[in-house]
Amino acid sequence: MKIEGSIALVTGANRGLGRHFVQQLLDRGAAKVYAAARRPETVDVPGAIPLALDITDPAAVAAAAAGAPDLTLLVNNAGTTTGSHLVTGDLTTIRQEIDTNFYGPLAMIRAFAPILARNGGGGILNVNSRLSWLSYPGAGAYAASKAAAWSMTNGVRLELAGQGTQVTGLYLSATDTDMMAGWDIPKNDPADVVTVALDGLEAGAPEVLADQETRETKAALAT
Repeated sequence: MKIEGSIALVTGANRGLGRHFVQQLLDRGAAKVYAAARRPETVDVPGAIPLALDITDPAAVAAAAAGAPDLTLLVNNAGTTTGSHLVTGDLTTIRQEIDTNFYGPLAMIRAFAPILARNGGGGILNVNSRLSWLSYPGAGAYAASKAAAWSMTNGVRLELAGQGTQVTGLYLSATDTDMMAGWDIPKNDPADVVTVALDGLEAGAPEVLADQETRETKAALAT
């Protein structure tokens, strides 16, 4: 998946990792970057094309697909965490995490896969998490949603291989974004994570493990 000359769409593009994805895609020579957010007026990267999008709204996803028929790269970055416990947490917020972190990216893939096929195959980058592979107190619902997203990423990779679409999963530990603002722990620089992610995408990697903690967690699965 070559970034130079590509037409990209980034979800959750107005802040955090999403904003860095938009900026670095443009810096690497993407011909066009749709910067999707629930509030497109908050997108502030020069050269980006703001796009109104709530990935949990089927009508909004369909409208985004209709408005970006030239797409060659989809970056599923939008996500949420509510701090919900699985046993005692409110089911509404648990469903919100599943809707945003699993069904939302899947809806985007289902909407844009035919477009990518028509445009030569292209690529998909799913932003997942180290917590795809373990749970953590206070993040049970988030971990479950990201475990599902990991499996979904692997599944769509197989299903879309025949049309020439590359599917890359990004996995990272705590990163210095608004989502992690309440955690007083060491954090990745989001710019570094995005650099590693885009390097891996261009190298054709099925998975990108953005930091040492994530690499250790993946390696420990067999134990």
